[in-house]
Amino acid sequence: MTRILGISGSLRERSYNTALLRAAAGLMPPDVELEVFDLSAIPLYNDDVEAVGDPEPVARLRAAVADADALLIATPEYNRGTSGVLKNAIDWLSRPALASVLRWKPVAIMGASSGRGGTRRAQQQVRDALDFPGAVVVDATEVAIPVAWERFDPDLQLTDEVAGAAVTQLIEELVHSIPARAQAEAVLMEA
Repeated sequence: MTRILGISGSLRERSYNTALLRAAAGLMPPDVELEVFDLSAIPLYNDDVEAVGDPEPVARLRAAVADADALLIATPEYNRGTSGVLKNAIDWLSRPALASVLRWKPVAIMGASSGRGGTRRAQQQVRDALDFPGAVVVDATEVAIPVAWERFDPDLQLTDEVAGAAVTQLIEELVHSIPARAQAEAVLMEA
């Protein structure tokens, strides 16, 4: 069974990005499962705290990322950027430098926004933040859903068929990238 960890950059109870992850869970191939991790308990990154040891929520997040075959991140866009919540989680996960659980981890990024521009700028910031710790961001189908209230029903079910098809394609591309990650790691270990 292939395990994908979903991370929403929004803590809102009625988050379109969390709803987008739920929609993705329903679109997974039969041999793939998606588990969504809640970032609400992750404290702000502090090097002094890290020096003493990871807080329990951070240790759980690291373990969940390490156990997953890939990550599916749903980012909102606030003020033309990603959320502080998501950036903070990436900062924790990027440590220790050069030995991060993100190293070689396949990641796909998507997002939904109430704005007309979707989440393109936020997604670029997430890509940039994942680059240093060595995550492998899937250069795939773009899922940057604008005007989200028109694409979800009042129960936050994704109703837009075009968006659903794009999410399905993004998932397929992410799952396809997992064997490439394993091969890259094996070559690195042999060197």
